[in-house]
Amino acid sequence: MNGADALQLPPKGRPDYVSDPIRSSDRLVSPDSQAVRPHQIVASAALVFALLPIVNWIRGGHSAPWYSDRLAEWLWGTAIAAGLGLVIAILGRRMSFRPLVHMEVWATSAREHPHRTGIVLATIALVGYSIAAKVLYSGVALHLDEIAQLIQARIFADGQLYRDVAQYPEFFSLQHIVEADGKWFSQFPPGWPLMMTPFVLLGVGWLSGPVWTSLSVLVFWGIARHVTATAAQALAAVLLFMAAPFVVFMGSSHMNHVGALFWFLCAIYALIRLQQAAATNVRWSLLLGLSLGALATVRPLDAAAAALPAGIWILWRAVHNRARWSDVVSSGAALLLPMAALGWYNTITAGTPFTFAYTLQWGSSHGLGFHAAPWGSAHTVARGVELINLYFLRLQSYLFESPVPSLVFPAGALILTRHLRAIDRYLLAFLSLLLAAYFSYWHDGFYLGPRFVYLLVPGFVLWSVMLPGAVATVMSRRMKERPAGLTRWAASTVTVCVVMAAFVNTPARGSVYRNGLISSRANSETLLAGLNPEKTLIFVRETWGAQLMARLWRFDVGRDFAELAYSRSDACALDRRLVEIERTGLSGEAARQALVPLLVDSLRLVRSPYSPDDSERLLPGAQYSSGCIDRIGEDRQGTALMAPIIAQSGWRVPIARDLGPRNALLLSLYPSHDIYLLRSKGAETGAPLELLAVSRDSVRALGHGLPWR
Repeated sequence: MNGADALQLPPKGRPDYVSDPIRSSDRLVSPDSQAVRPHQIVASAALVFALLPIVNWIRGGHSAPWYSDRLAEWLWGTAIAAGLGLVIAILGRRMSFRPLVHMEVWATSAREHPHRTGIVLATIALVGYSIAAKVLYSGVALHLDEIAQLIQARIFADGQLYRDVAQYPEFFSLQHIVEADGKWFSQFPPGWPLMMTPFVLLGVGWLSGPVWTSLSVLVFWGIARHVTATAAQALAAVLLFMAAPFVVFMGSSHMNHVGALFWFLCAIYALIRLQQAAATNVRWSLLLGLSLGALATVRPLDAAAAALPAGIWILWRAVHNRARWSDVVSSGAALLLPMAALGWYNTITAGTPFTFAYTLQWGSSHGLGFHAAPWGSAHTVARGVELINLYFLRLQSYLFESPVPSLVFPAGALILTRHLRAIDRYLLAFLSLLLAAYFSYWHDGFYLGPRFVYLLVPGFVLWSVMLPGAVATVMSRRMKERPAGLTRWAASTVTVCVVMAAFVNTPARGSVYRNGLISSRANSETLLAGLNPEKTLIFVRETWGAQLMARLWRFDVGRDFAELAYSRSDACALDRRLVEIERTGLSGEAARQALVPLLVDSLRLVRSPYSPDDSERLLPGAQYSSGCIDRIGEDRQGTALMAPIIAQSGWRVPIARDLGPRNALLLSLYPSHDIYLLRSKGAETGAPLELLAVSRDSVRALGHGLPWR
C-alpha cells in the first residue's frame, strides 16, 4: 500500500469500520449517507465569521476601519475573476486544456522521482525567498521581535548564553532585551536564535529565513505526496504552498514563525508516516517527538496546540495495541531532549526551568487569560473575539492575495467534502486549539499578516487543493453527466485568480513592505567599517522619547509600568520627574510612586505636534523648559535607532545611547577613546546616517547634548 492509498476512503459501497480515531470515527459510516457532518457545519460558520466585520460591531476595543474598502475589493475582484473566467471559458470551448494535460504529466513524473523533485522545488524556493529578503527587507531585521532575536543569535555566535549587564545599563538597554541578575539576553525562547546562529557566524544572517523556509517546502512536498489523492493534487499543493504570498513574505524575514513552521511540518510528516506504518516505527516516533520539542523552543504555545492532539492519538493507539507503547516511549524521550535544553536555558537566564524570559520581563500579566494586559486595556472575552475575527479577516487577503477572499477555497472544500482524511482531522484539532490559545492572549499579532495563525497555512493549502475534486464530486452526485462548460468556467476563474494574485495584488503588497520601516534599514556597516574598536566609542542619538524610556527602565519600575508611564505622561513633565528621581536615587516601588501623579492628566494628552517622534505626548497648555525644547530640537536635527545597528554589526565597536547630561559617565570608562555621534542627516524618513566626531572636552564642559568638531 502506498502513502496515498493509506489515507484514502474504502471503495464506494463498503462500510468503513476501523478502531483508529485519527483514521475514522469508531463507528459504521456509510459513504453514501446524506447527513450533514459536524465539520461541514463548523466550516460554514467559520467562513461566515471570517467574512463579517464582527470586530467593528463590538464597542471600545479593536477595529477594522479598512473593512469597507476590503469588502469592495472582494466583491469587485470576485466579479472580475468570474467574468473573465466566463469569457475565457466561452472563447476556449473548442480548445483542449493542454496546460492541464501537461500538468498531469509533470505531476506524475514528479511523484515518480520525489527526491529529485523536492530538491528542485527547494532550490527554486531558496532563490525566490533570498531575492525577496534582499529586495523587500534589505537583508536586515526590521521588526523589534526580529531585532531582539538576531541580537540573541549574535550572543550565541560569540559562544555565550547572555552578555553581562553594563555598569550604566541605561546607555545600552534595548526593547525586548531582558536585564536581570546581571544578565543581558533576549526575551524570546532560544530556538529560533539558535537556528539563525550558523548563518550569523557565516555573515549571512539574512539567509536564515529563506533557507529554513525552503526546507519547509521540501518537507511539505513529502506531506503532499503522502496525503493527496492524485499526483496533480500533490504538485498543485506544494506549488501553492511555495508561492503563497503569506509564506513568501514571512519566509523571507527574520521572524521566528519561520522556524516554527519548519518544525511543525516535520511533526506532521512524522505523524503521517507513523500512522501509515503497519507496525511500530521508532524512526518516525523519534522525529515526531523531536520536532514537537524543537517547536516548543521556538514558540511554546504553538507547540502545545500541535502536541496535544498528536499525543492523545499516540496514547490511544498504545492503549488498544501494546506494541505501540514503544512509539509513546520513543516520541516522549525525543520530546524531552529539546524540552530539557529549554528548561536548562530558562534556568540559566530566567532562574527556573518553567519561567520564560518574557514573563520575567513583563510579569505574569503577559501570559494567557482574561486580565489586565502588560500595558493598555484589560484583555476580555470580547477582545478575544475581536482578535480572532481580525486574524480571519486579514487572512482573507494575506494568505493568497486572491481577488476572491482566500478562505473561501479551504472552507469551501471542507463544506463540500463529506469524509475527512487523517491529516484533516489532525489539522482541524490543531486549528481549534491554536485559536483557543490566541483567543485568550491579549496581544494583536500582526506583522506581515496575522502572524499568530501562520501555522494554519499548511492546512489551508491542503484543503484548497481539495476544492476542485470536491466540486466535481458534488456535481457528479447531482448530475448524470458533469457539464464541460461549468468545468471550464471554474478552471478559468481559478486561473484568473492566480494571475491577479501573482501580477497585481502580491506586487502591491510587496511594494508596501519594500517601503516600510525605513528607519530600521539604515546601513551603519560602511560608517563603522574603518573605526578602531579599541579606541572608539559611539553615541547613537535616539529620539527624546527613546531616551526617556531607557531612563525609566533604569529605575527598575518594570517594563510594563515604564510603557504605561511613558504613553500616559507629558514628555517634558516626565523628563523633569526623572531628573528628580535620578537626583534622589529612588528605584523600584518608590520610583513608581513618584511617577504615578503624572498619569492623572493622561486623558488630556495629545500626540506632540513639535517632535518627529509621534510617540511623545504633550499636555495642552503645558509650559516647556528650555531643556525640553532643546531635546525636541535635537530630534529635528536627526536621530537613529540603536537596536538595528547592534543587530546588524554586533559589538564590533562600543555603541551607547546618547543621554545628554549623563554621557559624561561613560567617559571615565573609556578614557582614551575617540568619541563619535551617530545620527541621521535630518528628521526626514529615510535620511542617511552620518558619523560626527565629538570633542571629549566639550562633553565634560557642557554636560548636555553632544557638540561635534
